[in-house]
Amino acid sequence: MSSKDAPPPLPEPLGVPVADSHTHLDMQSGTVEEALTKAAAVGVETVVQVGCDLKGSRWAAETAAAHDSVWAAVALHPNEAPRIVLGDPDGWSRQGAREAGGEAALDDALAEIDRLAALPEVKAVGETGLDHFRTGPEGMAAQERSFRAHIEIAKRHGKALVIHDREAHADVLRILAEEGAPERTVFHCYSGDADMARVCAEAGYFMSFAGNVTFKNAQPLRDALAVAPLDLVLVETDAPFLTPAPYRGRPNAPYLVPVTVRAMAAVRGIDEEAMSTAIGVNTARAFDY
Repeated sequence: MSSKDAPPPLPEPLGVPVADSHTHLDMQSGTVEEALTKAAAVGVETVVQVGCDLKGSRWAAETAAAHDSVWAAVALHPNEAPRIVLGDPDGWSRQGAREAGGEAALDDALAEIDRLAALPEVKAVGETGLDHFRTGPEGMAAQERSFRAHIEIAKRHGKALVIHDREAHADVLRILAEEGAPERTVFHCYSGDADMARVCAEAGYFMSFAGNVTFKNAQPLRDALAVAPLDLVLVETDAPFLTPAPYRGRPNAPYLVPVTVRAMAAVRGIDEEAMSTAIGVNTARAFDY
């Protein structure tokens, strides 16, 4: 295995335990047990396992039911909704060719998310939202209909809403305002600037920062973190993606959260314990566990 593919070493454990508010254990190598053991060894005692389609959402719920340290979020990813409706004849989604199912197939999929959202081990509906990066104009209507439906499901079940917002800030904020956001709304892998952080703060939305806050070119993210109210800040890995520096490009996993927490503490000019304490309290509040 080249050093590029090798898992980074375990960081120094955090003194105060935190939660990884967004991870994809089903996309990581090794077993769930191994991932949770490594995470717990460095002070990451809780993870939120996030589904992106029906199969992944069912798996998230089952995994959370089987492990005390795992909670689940269930949803159709913003890029999944257009795939369900329009199909994917040429494999653009890198998930293999699929038949178009039309609006009825999206209704069926949303009904299954609704069913899963009622489960006690499912603490959130997400990741849902808008992605103007991967989905073209032809898929926007399906994506928006799916997002609005997920907002309604989250509110009806009293669950948190976990938002995927990629190059769609204004539209995401507009739809949340139009529909009325759930009481607890989390911007996963927060990607806005400081101005947007002020808008989110005003609305009481949680902002979850991932390993990309450590990237050299990510000054706008650090500026956002600097102005976000400390009681609305979460940390996540989005593993296996967004591995923090200096391990960028290597596989990410929940045990690397301390690297990002330390970088976040430095941006805020507070000590690691204060950062960890806030994150621990905030994540429990955001996901109501």
